[in-house]
Amino acid sequence: MWEGRAARARGDIAELATSGLGVAEMHRAVLDVVARSVPFEQACWSAVDPDTLMMTSITNWPPWPVPLEFSVAFAESELTGAEPNSFANLATRDAPTARLSDAPHRDVVRSVRLNDLLRPQGLEHELRAAFTVDGATWAVGGVFREPGADFSDREVEFLGSIVTAVAAATRVTMRSGGRAGVRAAGPVIILCGPDGEFHAATAAGAEWLAALDDAEPGRFDLVLHAVAAGARRSRAGTVRLRMRDVNDDWVVVQASRLISDDDPQRIVITVDPAALHDLVDLLLSAYGVSPRERDVCLDLVSGSSTAQIAAHLHLSPHTVHDHMKSIYGKVGVGSRSELVARLLP
Repeated sequence: MWEGRAARARGDIAELATSGLGVAEMHRAVLDVVARSVPFEQACWSAVDPDTLMMTSITNWPPWPVPLEFSVAFAESELTGAEPNSFANLATRDAPTARLSDAPHRDVVRSVRLNDLLRPQGLEHELRAAFTVDGATWAVGGVFREPGADFSDREVEFLGSIVTAVAAATRVTMRSGGRAGVRAAGPVIILCGPDGEFHAATAAGAEWLAALDDAEPGRFDLVLHAVAAGARRSRAGTVRLRMRDVNDDWVVVQASRLISDDDPQRIVITVDPAALHDLVDLLLSAYGVSPRERDVCLDLVSGSSTAQIAAHLHLSPHTVHDHMKSIYGKVGVGSRSELVARLLP
């Protein structure tokens, strides 16, 4: 019975991958599929930048407003390394699904996620996953239940059986739409406190934030707090992610710690159009292109000839040709011009 449910769910998810939905809407539809076999009271899923695991979209099911303090606590808890079953930890596991109740008891009773985020909402049990395919994580999420109704082994197994399908569907949504190189009227700069609380912004930054919040209220709050927390905890003092903004343009959001005697905890966040390398690298990952093939393709879309690519990457022209043939097959094109048109709409 459960095997049949999982197979049907994977088929439904595969259809949703090609439905033309945006990632948040697609995740909402996938959660409808999941709820048929794994009932839950609430859920929260997000697409992530596969390079950093930073969240780039939020899907709450059913929709519910996310308080500011929730965003701060959640972003911080995911980056401490002390929380049970963090998404970063799940992404490295062979089985990237876990119940909160399976974690060591000492970790559960001290969990910020359980005590400060779930219980105040009347929730007690959590089943979460890192949705990974071909070694890259494209989404993360959890489903939640009230006290006394923990998830069964079969339900854990069911979610695990659709992890790859959800990851692949999320990856497909990254391939369509979006542009690079669209600039605002001025620099988009946002100044935050250590927890990601808004302090100030340039005129273009305030306009960018307002437009995003009007279109998707609360979406950027969690992103803002996550990148601020990431910058504060990063050894390098900076983190970055790639995401689509309200105009469906690909942008790079970067948060960095400021060096200041007045307030050393301040974080500056900049938003810039995604450069050619950023966009093409992400899209090639979404097509399942290998790292070496990506090196070839980046040179290719920059206009280099086969001989120039071979010299630059220390490969034979024959090997470059084999890589190009593989890239064309994965992206579904037949020529260099078609590849450039597909990657740079």
